[in-house]
Amino acid sequence: MALDETGGGSALTWPRVLLFGDSITQFSFQPGGWGAALADKLVRKCDVLNRGFSGYNTRWAKIILPRLIRKGNILDNPVAVTIFFGANDSALKEENPKQHVPLEEYVVNLKSMVQYLRSVGIPEDRLILITPPPLCEAAWEKECLVQGCRLNRLNSVVSEYARACLQVAQDCGTDVLDLWALMQMDGQDFSSYLSDGLHLSPKGNEFLSSHLWPLVEKKVSSLPLLLPYWRDVSEARLELSLLGDGDH
Repeated sequence: MALDETGGGSALTWPRVLLFGDSITQFSFQPGGWGAALADKLVRKCDVLNRGFSGYNTRWAKIILPRLIRKGNILDNPVAVTIFFGANDSALKEENPKQHVPLEEYVVNLKSMVQYLRSVGIPEDRLILITPPPLCEAAWEKECLVQGCRLNRLNSVVSEYARACLQVAQDCGTDVLDLWALMQMDGQDFSSYLSDGLHLSPKGNEFLSSHLWPLVEKKVSSLPLLLPYWRDVSEARLELSLLGDGDH
């Protein structure tokens, strides 16, 4: 029997989770990445979209956000959004002026993105801000030297951006994951969470995934499994089984 696009059940609307950030988000779909782990947990419930942009800061992010999500399109109305910037904003101005964003502007940019999402129908309770992770200066300095430059970030500066991110979340009423503090809890050595002093190692990806999941889970817990479990498909009423409401 030929397939008939006009017959049968209605088109399935696949909910979406949007991950918006810099390279730590872009790389999150690599093997063992935190984004890939999230997508695996949400298979047949919603799609996880990676909108990570390596090297980007909040100044650039707020400009491109309206190109990623627009009002009025149900496909552009995700059930959850992570906003994960600060690792580049916190670069030292004198060593890396292109990526550096002053702390005050970082705050304004984060709030601007939250406000934009609110204006297109994505309320605060769907948003999760993530602070930048701590910086292992010794490891990152080696990476900088390989690239022919001096150390261009300091963990003490990153801490200021992490605290600012927390404050924005409090002011705007969003969830927040304080990755900077969690990775250094009780004075633990956090270097193993980082592959090069800045980006996440496999252990760091697992750490982020385990702490992020509870925040995401409460936003998607009511989502049904899309299409019936194979044991529940009735051979006697095959089309009705598969083309019902799709929520099984």
